[in-house]
Amino acid sequence: MIPNSEFKERVVNLQKLMAKKGYDYILAYGNEAEPQYVRYLSDYWPSFETAGVLVAKDGEAYLLIGPESFTYAADRSRLKNIRLLKAFRESSEPEYPGKKLDTFESVFAEMGTDKITRFGVAGYPLMTIGVYSALCESLKPYGIVPEKADELLNNLRMKKSDNEIACMRKAAEITHKTMDYVLENIKVGMTESQVVGLALGKMHELGAERESYPMWVLTGDGSDQAISRPRHKKIEKGDLTFIQIGARYEGYASSIGRPVVFGKATDEQKALIEAGYKIQETVIGALKAGKPAKEVAELHKRLVDELGYSDYYLYGPFHGNGLMEGEAPWIETSSDYLLEENMTFCADIFLGNHDKKHGLRIEDVVRVTKDGAENLTNYPRKLFEIN
Repeated sequence: MIPNSEFKERVVNLQKLMAKKGYDYILAYGNEAEPQYVRYLSDYWPSFETAGVLVAKDGEAYLLIGPESFTYAADRSRLKNIRLLKAFRESSEPEYPGKKLDTFESVFAEMGTDKITRFGVAGYPLMTIGVYSALCESLKPYGIVPEKADELLNNLRMKKSDNEIACMRKAAEITHKTMDYVLENIKVGMTESQVVGLALGKMHELGAERESYPMWVLTGDGSDQAISRPRHKKIEKGDLTFIQIGARYEGYASSIGRPVVFGKATDEQKALIEAGYKIQETVIGALKAGKPAKEVAELHKRLVDELGYSDYYLYGPFHGNGLMEGEAPWIETSSDYLLEENMTFCADIFLGNHDKKHGLRIEDVVRVTKDGAENLTNYPRKLFEIN
């Protein structure tokens, strides 16, 4: 687990960045699907409602939640200051007549605010119009509007602590064992949804708190979908099927993606799978602290082209991994940063052809080290043929 001391340290580290950038307040915002900014500072994961952690340039942070979640938040939050605001209510917009609630203004007053010159929001693209409107109204007396400040928290979250790495290793272990179980039990005639059900049940049995993301399995036509959800489509003999499994542990996400052929692989299927494995192995081998991230993305693109899969290319080879399966930063040809030790990524090789309606994703979670990379999930790269 992440100890309370580390949550306190995160708030202090954010306040140091705020001082450098001139922010009086940062509101870390999150929702049920994307709780990362809120959970990073409070360990709270909103359900139905949304939530925020309000951090002033000094003093203690406050967890802001909707009107219905106090007992839940008090049970889970690492922050003792919890305030209920109507702005964070669920989307059906109940009014809660007669219930006394706080506002941004009342929380500012409680935190001792007399002047605000700069206010930032981490999780800005996620914010609902209801929360945004209430926040803007509260800032009118100061003559300012909230600014996008995702970068401040992203910069803190990119390099993982020893405790975070330990949680990620546990999530990876659960994901690895879950993939083993799925491959042992999957068979022709199952639907994509049934296969996802196998994974969900097993990962919870193994200690996962939830899945890392809404998982999917795609079989036959439609496996060219880079992001999807499972269908009631049945697996048929000869299908190329790609399987995405990801368990979440103590907030930290993991993921494994592997292609499976039901029966003997055709030459075309085998060539595509071998190309995906070669690309992933090569780009993971190129990771190293101090290397420009764009060099790894450029290597990936060259290799895709050299292997003859240019028309299967969609995006770069890595995206950040931690409290979300997909988080900042990405490794792309436009990246302008250096890799650092304890950055963690999904080595996510997607190859899809929309004309042929087939594709695959080969995915593992890796940690950048001084000398290379540690593969946390480390699932076998082999031709999985299931009869």
